[in-house]
Amino acid sequence: MLVLLACSNNPYPDADAERKVLYLPFAQTPKTLDPAVAYSTADHEVTGPVHSTLLEYAYLARPYRLIPGLAEEIPEPRDLGDGRVAYRFRLRPELLFAEDPCFALGGEGARTRRIVASDFAFELMRLGDPAVGSPVQTTFARLVGFEEFSKRLASLRESDPAFAKERIDRQYAAAGGIEGVRVLSDRELEIVLAEPYPQILFWFAMEFTAPIPWEAIAYYDGEGGRPLFAEHPVASGPFRIARYEKRSRITLERNESWYGVRHPEWRAPGATYPETGSPEDEAAGLLEAAGKSLPLVEQVDLVLEKEAMPAFNKFLQGYYDESSIVEERFDQIVAEGNLSPEMAKLGMRLRKSIVPAVYYLGFNMDDAVLGRDGGERSRKLRQAMSLAIDSREFIGIFMNDRGIPADSPIPPGIFGHGAASPNPYRAPDLERARKLLEEAGYGGGVDPSTGRALRLTFDTSDTTARGRLRFQFFVQSWRKLGIDVEIAATNYNQFQDKVRKGAYQLFLWGWVADYPDPENFLSQLWGPLGRSVSGGTNTANFADPKYDELFLEIRNLPDGPERLDRIRRMAEIVEQERPWIELFYPEDYTLYHGWLQNVKPLGMSFSTLKYLDVEPAPRAELRLAWNEPVTWPAWALAVLAVVAIAPAVVTYFRERQ
Repeated sequence: MLVLLACSNNPYPDADAERKVLYLPFAQTPKTLDPAVAYSTADHEVTGPVHSTLLEYAYLARPYRLIPGLAEEIPEPRDLGDGRVAYRFRLRPELLFAEDPCFALGGEGARTRRIVASDFAFELMRLGDPAVGSPVQTTFARLVGFEEFSKRLASLRESDPAFAKERIDRQYAAAGGIEGVRVLSDRELEIVLAEPYPQILFWFAMEFTAPIPWEAIAYYDGEGGRPLFAEHPVASGPFRIARYEKRSRITLERNESWYGVRHPEWRAPGATYPETGSPEDEAAGLLEAAGKSLPLVEQVDLVLEKEAMPAFNKFLQGYYDESSIVEERFDQIVAEGNLSPEMAKLGMRLRKSIVPAVYYLGFNMDDAVLGRDGGERSRKLRQAMSLAIDSREFIGIFMNDRGIPADSPIPPGIFGHGAASPNPYRAPDLERARKLLEEAGYGGGVDPSTGRALRLTFDTSDTTARGRLRFQFFVQSWRKLGIDVEIAATNYNQFQDKVRKGAYQLFLWGWVADYPDPENFLSQLWGPLGRSVSGGTNTANFADPKYDELFLEIRNLPDGPERLDRIRRMAEIVEQERPWIELFYPEDYTLYHGWLQNVKPLGMSFSTLKYLDVEPAPRAELRLAWNEPVTWPAWALAVLAVVAIAPAVVTYFRERQ
């Protein structure tokens, strides 16, 4: 009984109560920690804080702005003639990888080594390695000689099986490297593009281009009890992995080899908390840590929570520092768009931000009924279906108003948003929609070829009951026009197989910014990226000659009136052609405790953990107050036990007498 009374429900060691440890839940296990392959938010929750990149984003700046990371400064483009453009990066001195046993391959007993320019070149070659299967090969094919390197490497492996077993750095050297990736010295790297592409700098703020030591790839091969590199990253960021049990808990600890820890006197932009921000930032207390060296916490514990409600309840108990808001408790937490008084009294805080993302309903433009081959008839059908959807109502019913109705592919905060006049097909108008259907030959929604309601199929990878309710909203909206849309729900793999084969008509999709540039969103409708053409991200298979021509122009232009004019013309094409029915730009609601400081969601899938700070003392105090054990049942049980046992004891002693 005494042992039971001494227990608590605290899931963390008592020794950590006074330490700056950040506790966060995660819902999905990472698929891979290999930065050349990792492309999901679940992966980036771990790869983001353990890798450093040449460039990164200013934490508080909106609009988004690049700052130097491992590089000393942001390089300027240099015209080499014949359309080629070069960028030269200069590394900070004395950069080190996190300590790891793999470095013994380069020198007996070594635990780390300097980061040099060839480590970045090595990772760029990994992006081109067919065996790695990086999803960003198309982007980096702009590097001079990138595709040629890939083909040479594949040919050498195919012609000589023994070659494929050589150490990876030797394979790359034998294949001749990438012509447009030049290692000028230990601290200088130059990349050469075959054509202008200003957006390439954004990719050097992503983990795809983080430095990777060849020793790690050679050592972590899954042999001799060693894990694969995809499960054991060797990196250069502010944190390192101390514990990796991806189906239960992942622990990150401060990386003592990181340049920001070793050289705080440098005051490097990526290793120092920003000293300037907007008036809103200052009012929110986001400048109180100005000038402090990063990272501000010594450890991060990520705990797997597959179900949202248990994770949220643990947040309310104080065992997680930050949380999303579960739908079932939304009205209790948020009142009229602000934190409810009950939650505010507990010291909780709410941060809202628009995510640079767009969600939409897409038409397969290869489809005979809905697509380009139907000409004006199909175009008016798409326009009518667009006019039937009320995004504001959808956001209110299914998203607790956490979103903004969308009318273009470019979300707020990205250059070019609102370039065109209000989209004439995104304000719900059933009367106009019915007229367009009539003009398209589908009066009353009737298909003249059958004499019955036009029948379409809505494909989705969400088989849940809630998912079906969401899709039913769209089905009911189109039913008001007389159109009969059937929901075809399958698992994700089956859905992707349908998309690959082109066997779909309608779908729900979304795009979250890889980087904050309109090109990243407008590319989702660029013809050469059509799913049926190249397996690209243009799932609608939209292709318009004028749009494609304008896209190539805006891709190489700096932000300004000339670029804005072309974006406006592209937006007008999308408005008329309607390959998408834009639905919403999501809003992120982050709920966090008062002891967590410096919270400002970035919106994109980039780690901000190094900027967060915690106050352990008030957290420990409030945890005790919120989780005071209820001991009376134990005492009552003890009394009952005494009452039950006492007669037996008395009887025993009487019999002994």
